[in-house]
Amino acid sequence: MNILLVGGTCSLMNNIILKLRKEGHRVFLLTGDKYKHSKYEKVFERYDFPYDSENLNEIIESVNPDVTILLGAFDTNYLWNGEERETVHFISHMVNILVAYSVVNRGKLIYLSSDEVFSGDYPDDITEGEKFSGYGIRPAALSQAEELCENFRVNRGLDITLLRLDHLYSIPKDKNDINNICAGMCLEYLRDGYIKADENHTFSMLYEKDAVEYIYKVVKSKKRVHSIYHLSSNDVVNEVELASWILQAMQSEANIVTTPGKNGRCVLSGRKFEEEFDVYTFCDCKKTIEKMALYMQKHKNVFVNEDKEGSILKNLWEKWKWLVRALVPFIENLICFIPFFMLNNRTVGSQYFANLDPFLLYVLLFAIVYGQQQATFSAICAVAGYMFRQMYTRTGFEVLLDYNTYVWIAQLFILGLVVGYMRDQIRTMRAESAELEEHLSRQIVDIRDINESNVRVREVMEQQLVGQKDSLGKIYSITRQLDQSMPDKVVFHAVEMLTKLMETKDVAFYSVVNDDYARLFSASSEKARSLGNSIRYREMTEIYDELLEEKVYINKTMDERYPLMVRGIYEDGKLQMVIMLWGLNWEKMTLGRANFLTVVSYLIQNAVLRAQRYIQALEEKRYSHGSRILEKDAFESLVQAYVKAEEKNLVECTLLKVCVQPEQYQEVGRKMVEKMRDSDYIGIMEDDQLYVLLANTGQENAVIVQKRFEENGYRTEIVE
Repeated sequence: MNILLVGGTCSLMNNIILKLRKEGHRVFLLTGDKYKHSKYEKVFERYDFPYDSENLNEIIESVNPDVTILLGAFDTNYLWNGEERETVHFISHMVNILVAYSVVNRGKLIYLSSDEVFSGDYPDDITEGEKFSGYGIRPAALSQAEELCENFRVNRGLDITLLRLDHLYSIPKDKNDINNICAGMCLEYLRDGYIKADENHTFSMLYEKDAVEYIYKVVKSKKRVHSIYHLSSNDVVNEVELASWILQAMQSEANIVTTPGKNGRCVLSGRKFEEEFDVYTFCDCKKTIEKMALYMQKHKNVFVNEDKEGSILKNLWEKWKWLVRALVPFIENLICFIPFFMLNNRTVGSQYFANLDPFLLYVLLFAIVYGQQQATFSAICAVAGYMFRQMYTRTGFEVLLDYNTYVWIAQLFILGLVVGYMRDQIRTMRAESAELEEHLSRQIVDIRDINESNVRVREVMEQQLVGQKDSLGKIYSITRQLDQSMPDKVVFHAVEMLTKLMETKDVAFYSVVNDDYARLFSASSEKARSLGNSIRYREMTEIYDELLEEKVYINKTMDERYPLMVRGIYEDGKLQMVIMLWGLNWEKMTLGRANFLTVVSYLIQNAVLRAQRYIQALEEKRYSHGSRILEKDAFESLVQAYVKAEEKNLVECTLLKVCVQPEQYQEVGRKMVEKMRDSDYIGIMEDDQLYVLLANTGQENAVIVQKRFEENGYRTEIVE
């Protein structure tokens, strides 16, 4: 199967990859990170695209997955330190992924959630129908994601299964892997020398490898009774007991600090999943936790050491960097104001530079560089500087009464605001243009990456042709069954083979009667019988021209009167049978598919012609005393073949019993065979009675044949 995994790198993701590869599946990966930073286990193909990419549809179509697994609650692409911001990203990404999946609507989707959606005290195990009770932003986001999956499943008819994993834990390899209560307690002891434990908190734990086995059960299942399951080990412990196991493994006599917490008993019930899939846990909880404690104690330096001072400075910078960035232009403005103020003092009263206005240049400069906001601020600074300089020789009251002051201020603000507004508009237009260019460039890059991925996949597929459904090896393995079929059943089996190989339910075989007519031999559906039991194929000019040249006819105009593909079966250059196909996808009506049909028809042709030669070689033994009446064995075999084919909806047939005496059999054979079609048979069965097998004829049309027998004095009965 093709399986698409969606999520960031983590121990769970890598274990799922290893399990799927071990089982022989082809694994594709959507990382959610366009920068290719994360390392994963080897997969068949990896797509480094963010979840908000416009090309998710193309990726899913390229993969064509049978199963899609979303890591969901265990996706490491989300840093839940800034929970409010991550909630928006998490939910929007979930919607984008589900919409892309619903558009393609290929295979089933499995979403992984966790026990975090529940909190509080539950005396009994929590069943799948229990309402959400988790408190906090992350549990609320996870519950919203579950509701999204359920809404898409119900409203859009998608095959979505939700799995809640109960207190998943694993042995961490570094500090980034500490994401469960067990590892957290081990780290707390290594760092602080004691462990805090909630004496009321009781829960069940699920080891990661067991979880992977459970998930794989769902992956390979064809049908599921329910849409949501709890995955739990039923190993119920409380925090105090868990802390004692850790200290015992580390051979420590440290204290366990017990505290009354908010949580009580919170155990997910995995009974529904266990009953349906018949699973059980492999790992012993206590032994696994002891291994975790010993591993973390042995690699204490990896988990404990950290640069506290650097961490504090980093946190302060993250908190206040927005303010620093906002203040930089204003600080720069004030610094630049000083030289312009000094320059203004030198130009006042100068014989050559008296008409030069440095403050106007100062405002104009910042309006051009920074826009309207800084132009306003620089104009305010310039007015303050101008008023201060004027008060060297006049009082402030005289300056305020001078109308020239207000004219100068007006022109200063008008010029600054107008130039700043124009600068802002130009910057906005450039930003929009750059954003559009970036968007188009990103799409080009994404499309190129997807195309490169498809090329790599194609090359790998070309190297794995043998054994694949379109390979010669696979075709031969299927058509070889025709050689093992009884001669009377070969054509019926050939119809079944074509439905599998050509991936269509509508296949018909017509037997050529003469140069004009062909009669329906077998068909797999009502659509395949739409042309009728008898056709004059010479009148189908386009089809007839291709059949004369032994080519495949492709209905490129999608003419509803004709099949979508037609191919002939020949013997010594003479047309013997015609294969007609309906119900093909437009994408498969290609020259490559036509060549594929040609190869298949040649293999079928050999089996069909071999069966016909075999029947002709035994013709004397099959017929009674030189007549056209089939002997018991031959007729019984023929009737059984038609009855079984009718049960599979490959043919219609009616069996008539001729009510005459045995001495009249030869007379009936001579008179009536000429009045029957070549595709009809007359013979004797085990009860020594004479019967007529009408191929591709229902009971309504069989009345016509009964009338012919009655006109010649022979009464017939329809045998059910």
